[in-house]
This record gives sequence, C-alpha cells and structure tokens, in this order.
Amino acid sequence: MRNFDSPEYKSWRIQVYKRDKFTCQWPGCSCKNKLNAHHIKNWANFPGLRYEVANGITLCRDHHNAIKGMEEIYAASFLRIVASKKR
Repeated sequence: MRNFDSPEYKSWRIQVYKRDKFTCQWPGCSCKNKLNAHHIKNWANFPGLRYEVANGITLCRDHHNAIKGMEEIYAASFLRIVASKKR
C-alpha cells in the first residue's frame, strides 16, 4: 500500500514537481493548480521504479483523471517528455 506521507514518497513527488517547474506536462496545458505526480510505469507493477524521478510526470488533476485506466497508452509519450528534460 502506498503511503503518501512517507518521506521517500514526499521527496519523489517534490523532485518530479521541481523538474517539471510545478506545471502540468500534458502537451498544450500550462496548469499550475491541483497537480499530481503521476507514475508513468505504475506503482503496483513496477516496484523498482516507485521512487525514480524519471518515472514520474506532473499532471493537473483533469489530465490525471482523463488517463485513468489508460495509463499504458500514454506511457511512451510521457517517457519521451521526461527524457527531453535531460537535454
């Protein structure tokens, strides 16, 4: 079970937000409110990636809710967005 209050989880979330400049990374969205740190490769199936910053992306609540149940469809796009930030 995920503990949203654990120091490790809080640190991961803040690092993702900082890298993404506290802005939704959905193409064309610049929302800075009601943000979620989304695990690109999901929490349950990829325990080794849970706290990897490269496995997270900042999404606003609306876009985070829009992809529920379809996360795998968006994973490759999100990974490309995150990889482009390393350049």
